[in-house]
Amino acid sequence: MSMPDKLQMIVDQFAAAPRELRVQALLEYSRRVPPLPEELAADRDRLEQVHECQTPFFLATEIDEEGAVHLFFDCPPEAPTVRGFAGILREGLEGEPWKDVVAVPPDFYSGMGLQEVVSALRLRGMGAILGRLKRQIRETTEAEEAPAE
Repeated sequence: MSMPDKLQMIVDQFAAAPRELRVQALLEYSRRVPPLPEELAADRDRLEQVHECQTPFFLATEIDEEGAVHLFFDCPPEAPTVRGFAGILREGLEGEPWKDVVAVPPDFYSGMGLQEVVSALRLRGMGAILGRLKRQIRETTEAEEAPAE
């Protein structure tokens, strides 16, 4: 399985970085998560909670007319680890074709060396975030491709 170039570049940067810089990079990505757009902040029912995360974490995905994915995350700033992972996903997958996002390996982050700086429980939550967003994309695209009755 291949990954979008942007995400692969992030994985490679983390893999090449010393352990202490991986923590700093994760914190930097946590600051890159934009706030929810007004329409999602006002209609939180459109967000799905990822219960596997220790932190209250919510996400939504959208696919535009060109088939590009748009990601929206809501995670408290006091959870920089999981928020950093959200920042990585947003940076690496935002605007990518939905088929490329769905093809991202479920454990893509294992090559980043995060297991040296993040607990196994947090890593499980990170995997659940990716799984949720991929499921939302598959559900959206299957609904759009279903023949009308």
